[in-house]
Amino acid sequence: MASSATRADASPRPLERPPLSADAEEFLAYLSAERGRAASSLASYRRDLLAYEDFLRGRDLELRGASAVVVEEYLRLLESTGRAPATRARALAAIRGAHAFALAERSAPGDPTRLVAAPRVPAGLPKALTEDEVERLLASVVGDDARALRDRAVLELLYATGARISELVGLSRRDLDLEARLVRLFGKGSKERIVPVGGPAVAALEAWMAPGGRSEMVAGRRLRRDDLDAVFVSTRGRRMDRQAAWVVVHAAAVRAGLAERVTPHVLRHSCATHLLDHGADIRVVQELLGHASITTTQVYTKVSQEHLLREYRSAHPRALATRRAH
Repeated sequence: MASSATRADASPRPLERPPLSADAEEFLAYLSAERGRAASSLASYRRDLLAYEDFLRGRDLELRGASAVVVEEYLRLLESTGRAPATRARALAAIRGAHAFALAERSAPGDPTRLVAAPRVPAGLPKALTEDEVERLLASVVGDDARALRDRAVLELLYATGARISELVGLSRRDLDLEARLVRLFGKGSKERIVPVGGPAVAALEAWMAPGGRSEMVAGRRLRRDDLDAVFVSTRGRRMDRQAAWVVVHAAAVRAGLAERVTPHVLRHSCATHLLDHGADIRVVQELLGHASITTTQVYTKVSQEHLLREYRSAHPRALATRRAH
């Protein structure tokens, strides 16, 4: 009988995917060091470029040997395998960036993506909560134990500032100025912005940061400096991660009867929509949310206008009345 070691050696092993080309690796290093791209963005670009270079190898091509026809063929392949327009657009952004970098910095003969059209991505409307639904969500956290104080502060701050979940879990104590009602957030590309915080969120943060809140979760634990600096920590005293914050939001949504509608990003959508509903200037909303382009913020103006139309049709006595002939 063959030994277990022999059987293990005889079992098939998965083939390792070849590494990225030097050009692609240099491009990713440039994005990290010079452009300050987030680790999650770099991981997405790496996956897109690995798949693209696999495709090129199947045609005996390298990055520098690709043509516009080949790039378009790859995009059609992605479409035929059911990839969403947004996924294809992101893949092309990674491919376009790698080719442009190779041309500018690595003496590549040309950029085949220059004339390749990007997939059209339908503008999706954010599914904002109503103000009453937000109140239900925020009221779903009850109690004064450390966990309840933390969860209430998480929800209040997400809605008050429109922060991304990565920005929330990245907060350190030095980023809070509760006396001035301000919080410093670090967005995409580590871009810093100062955002005002409303009274209920400040009260929730003060309760969480007071004795019996955060201090109870970190007491008696040997922690790293980053954990000690973190505003939001887990029940083990560690800096809260994205998944743990998502769980907090989901649990509150279940209690409020909104489980199918609420995510951390929906609270960001709701913050923006409600600001515009109450007359905030779109440029101010852009600054508060940390949007690089006003075009991104303009999506919310459409949401706000549709909300206005729904309210008019439901409230005005003659909104849907048949017009009488004179």
